[in-house]
Amino acid sequence: MPEEKKKLVIVPEKKQERPTVGKVSRDLLLSGKESADVIEIGRDMQKDYMSELFVCIDEMRNRSKDNFFVVVITKRERLMPNVFRNFYLARTTCPTPDYDQSVFKYHQKDDSVEYIWTIPDKESCFVLKQNALQVVEKEQELLKFVLEFSDGTLMKKCQKLNGEKSESLLLDPNA
Repeated sequence: MPEEKKKLVIVPEKKQERPTVGKVSRDLLLSGKESADVIEIGRDMQKDYMSELFVCIDEMRNRSKDNFFVVVITKRERLMPNVFRNFYLARTTCPTPDYDQSVFKYHQKDDSVEYIWTIPDKESCFVLKQNALQVVEKEQELLKFVLEFSDGTLMKKCQKLNGEKSESLLLDPNA
């Protein structure tokens, strides 16, 4: 009788499956719970914010000997309205103020990070401006940034941080 050849079958170990962002988003939408406002959602998503910010700073610090800026852009997923993502970008110049943006400046000399501003989404800016007198104390700084964004103060601060002159032809909209 010929010997039977036994096949060795390797069964991969089952990994603990984590739910996808889409599944979590769908489950939350289907749960019927009243959605939190944008500011509350923003607070929840900031759990890893600072660690990601410092990862971006460390990467740029290794490439640059000068001061630089880190821009955090917050995007809402189109198909999942309760999902937000932060994108961390390091750059040598201060960005033009825009919605859904936070800006930090890294100072090489002191090895320190300076918080410059945060501008929420357009709808939140409108709500904050319309209800400026009712804004609670913990959101006063955000209201200040929204008002400075609206009146052009942040744009002037950006120009100053970039060493630009306001009388420059490149900055004059009437030129």
